[in-house]
Amino acid sequence: MSRYTKSSYRKSRRLGFSTLETGRELAKKPYAPGIHGQKRAKKLSDYGTQLQEKQKVRFMYGLNEKQFKKTFVEAGKLKGVHGEDFLKLLESRLDNLVYRIGFATTRRGARQLVNHGHITVNGKKVDIPSYRCKVGDVISVKDSDKELAIIKSSLEALKKRVEFITYDEAKMAATYVRLPERSELNADINESLIVEFYNR
Repeated sequence: MSRYTKSSYRKSRRLGFSTLETGRELAKKPYAPGIHGQKRAKKLSDYGTQLQEKQKVRFMYGLNEKQFKKTFVEAGKLKGVHGEDFLKLLESRLDNLVYRIGFATTRRGARQLVNHGHITVNGKKVDIPSYRCKVGDVISVKDSDKELAIIKSSLEALKKRVEFITYDEAKMAATYVRLPERSELNADINESLIVEFYNR
């Protein structure tokens, strides 16, 4: 299945979950889209609940099915808790970190910045959104692009930055100082259901 590129608001309403992590999608219409959206939803089976949880996380990080499962398998080879390691790998993607730093207001926007070659890692241009950053990597905007209006407005709109990233405002550069703790990630995600889905 290819990456979802249509309305994020519609998908969030369908899942009953803010894939943009802002809550704006559900603020005015906290029900599924369509003429029957306000009718009482049917109770999901165990499989349906697990599938919905997988889709919530997949759409939130903007991965296609193949990328998502590959990352899940890689997380299973690590020594920690499978579900938590999986989320940490997703958080270590370059497009996600560009979003967390505040260079873009959405992950989709962050992916576009990376694709267009505006972002460097340790001083070298990286245009692969799925590039996995390591602890200690320095992520910054390319010198020639530091005056881009879209990046400046995104930084101005940022209210709070995650604690596993430090930011140097003068250099417009951030350091990925450590892996995130589970408590720092979205509390509305139940990663154990994703583990159950793939292990069923």
